[in-house]
Amino acid sequence: MAENVIEGPVVRERTFFGQPMGLAYLSFTETWERFSYYGMTALLVLYMSQSLLLPGHIENIGGFAGFRAALEGVFGPMTPLALASQIYGLYTGFVYFTPVFGGFIADRWIGRRAAVALGAILMSAGHMAMAFDQSFLLALALLIVGCGFLKGNISAQVGALYPLDDGEGRTRAYAIYSMGINVGAVAGPLACGLLAQIWGWHVGFGLAGVLMLIGLGTYLAGYRYLPEQGPRAAPEARAPLTPHQWRVTAGLLLVMALTIFQSIIYYQNSNIALVWIEKAVDLSLLGFHVPVAWFNSIDPFVSIVFVPFLLGLWRWQDKHGGEPSEIGKIATGALIAALANLFLVLATLTGPRSSVLFPIAYDMLLGVAFLYYWPPILALISRAAPPQLRATLMGSVFLTLFAGNLIIGWIGGFYEKMGPTGFWGLQVAIGVAGAILAFALMRPLERLLLPEDKAA
Repeated sequence: MAENVIEGPVVRERTFFGQPMGLAYLSFTETWERFSYYGMTALLVLYMSQSLLLPGHIENIGGFAGFRAALEGVFGPMTPLALASQIYGLYTGFVYFTPVFGGFIADRWIGRRAAVALGAILMSAGHMAMAFDQSFLLALALLIVGCGFLKGNISAQVGALYPLDDGEGRTRAYAIYSMGINVGAVAGPLACGLLAQIWGWHVGFGLAGVLMLIGLGTYLAGYRYLPEQGPRAAPEARAPLTPHQWRVTAGLLLVMALTIFQSIIYYQNSNIALVWIEKAVDLSLLGFHVPVAWFNSIDPFVSIVFVPFLLGLWRWQDKHGGEPSEIGKIATGALIAALANLFLVLATLTGPRSSVLFPIAYDMLLGVAFLYYWPPILALISRAAPPQLRATLMGSVFLTLFAGNLIIGWIGGFYEKMGPTGFWGLQVAIGVAGAILAFALMRPLERLLLPEDKAA
């Protein structure tokens, strides 16, 4: 069998913040991709519930009658809002499911560079197809498959820019890369939401398509700087798992499951929260009607600016009694997310039109809660996972988002029956339940995840 060949970047001069030039192209490509993705998802539920799924439009969607019959065969009859929530959950869920297959296909057949380029092309086509009622289901399918090819493979290329023993370089690279993700997540809802409010839904979706094309152009421009495959695995990464490593793997899977509670109440901010804001919040500000989609820019913005404050807090805690463990942070994040949803419960009790300060506080707290649960779970897997399964478990964590988003869509169908107060109270209860479970299992899991030489 032929040896695997590592195709490193052609130009290795460190010219992008002291990092390989390929990192610049990968980071900016991901910025444009997230710009388009979050811009589109900030409009999706509002577009479906207020326009596409209403009489005069729904009849035009190709294949929708059979699709709806299949959904209602499983979930029962649904109102337009419940149907919109279910479609949103399926779409965002499968966006995080297909990267497993995209990585498999890239590793075995077409390579990562071709996979990312193909994914960008499919996503661009999907965004453009959103401009027409008839191609709505096709648009979602193209976006799901395209994201499957792009998402995991472009992230893997970041790590492949560095030798296996350059852990510090990888850490800095992923920090820069994550900044690109958050910048896109902030800008997408702002730009697409404003255009949708002024010129209509399809203009907002069209902008998302243009942005994805820019991302494709950025990636192709840096093609020669990008690695095809990463370094070959070290011998220990090919050894069979020991009994202790099997127990560690089971423990990590349980921790991943615990994060689903927070995922459910966090990502509801792009689903029913936008519907509630549209109907129940006074959006007039100095004579300007604030686009509802703009609220989806708040939590990623907080996730950017709050990082140094949070790092400072954790350093202070480390000097005064101990910084929380990764599982402790995950539990704390669930509580913060529950508190965020409590603000919406309070808002529903203030009258027919709540102050805009309530959803602002809600999204700000969600941004902080995100920092308490997503980076810690990735750090825990990177630290504790057996070398043989580290990449697999790192990819599997996205399946928690798949499960969480499916549940989000299903729960959203109860909004109209429960009413706003009951619905947001349910989100608080889900977050508190997740926090209680995480705190209760924290000590046993921490002992289970200790290295073998330190385990009791």
